[in-house]
Amino acid sequence: MAQQLHFEKHLLGGSARSLKLAFVVDPLEHLKAWKDSSVAMMRAAEHHGHEVYTIDAATLGWRKPESGQAGGVFGEATHLHLRPDDHDWYRETGREWLPLTTFDAIVMRKDPPFDAEYLTATWLLERAEADGVKVFNRPRALRDHSEKLAIMEFAHFSPSTVVTRNMAQLHHFIDEQRDVILKPLDGMGGSQIFRVHRNDPNRNVIVETLTHEGARTIMAQCYVPEISQGDKRILIIAGKPVPFCLARIPKAGETRGNLAVGGTGIAQELSASDREIAEAIGPVLVKRGLMLVGIDVIGDRLTEINVTSPTCMVEIRQQSGFDAAGAFITAIEHACGIS
Repeated sequence: MAQQLHFEKHLLGGSARSLKLAFVVDPLEHLKAWKDSSVAMMRAAEHHGHEVYTIDAATLGWRKPESGQAGGVFGEATHLHLRPDDHDWYRETGREWLPLTTFDAIVMRKDPPFDAEYLTATWLLERAEADGVKVFNRPRALRDHSEKLAIMEFAHFSPSTVVTRNMAQLHHFIDEQRDVILKPLDGMGGSQIFRVHRNDPNRNVIVETLTHEGARTIMAQCYVPEISQGDKRILIIAGKPVPFCLARIPKAGETRGNLAVGGTGIAQELSASDREIAEAIGPVLVKRGLMLVGIDVIGDRLTEINVTSPTCMVEIRQQSGFDAAGAFITAIEHACGIS
């Protein structure tokens, strides 16, 4: 399709040699191949002629180099052959402990939570990066960009927002805005997101529960009524927005559009405001090593910037024909100097 060709021309795609790519993911049995963007990336990588490995983040480690024994960052790598059957989607063709310098590039795709183990994985991957391995997204950039708080840098695109653990400040914001969304800073998939009206009889207990009685910082945002038209996931690859987004429409009686809580995804072309936001954010973040970003937009308001494991590639391809996973692999090829 013309948009795919135009997009990949921007990336200067076209593989000249095979790469060894390792995807740091959750255990393979937890991946749902029929909708998982990480699986789509692996399939695209193999289609491009590259070798595909996976590494469970729990196996990452480091050893001091000593006489007669190589050191550095290592992990248990599983060599895969990908299959089109979503119920039997791979064949394991080998498994061994390998130094990460074995690979041309590492793709960090472990899902949140961004806890101590995730943080440790980024430190280990940053050490591998120092040893010459390319890592996408860059570990330091993953640490520096909270998926909720990153919107502060682009506040002119966001709805009215306050970030605090002070319960009085939160109640003042609720009174001022009248209709707000409250959410933790470390959630995903719509977990623990509440809509609170000024006259809601449960507002006190919701604020107390989310903040752990003032001990945990949360985010409050003015409710954006355009959520009824969808919470739009817009993918940005190598600084350039994918021309289609996935509008996640809340089910009846819901204010959350997340697919994980029953939302319906509809692929649609970017609006002028979608493109304006993405084109402002993309060039800034790619310079920091964020090759793949997923921004969430409601109406014309930016609500989140996802950098850990952005998804919706499968749904966008199924409905629009645009192969975002293939475009991402092309971007990696370009970054590795083989296109």
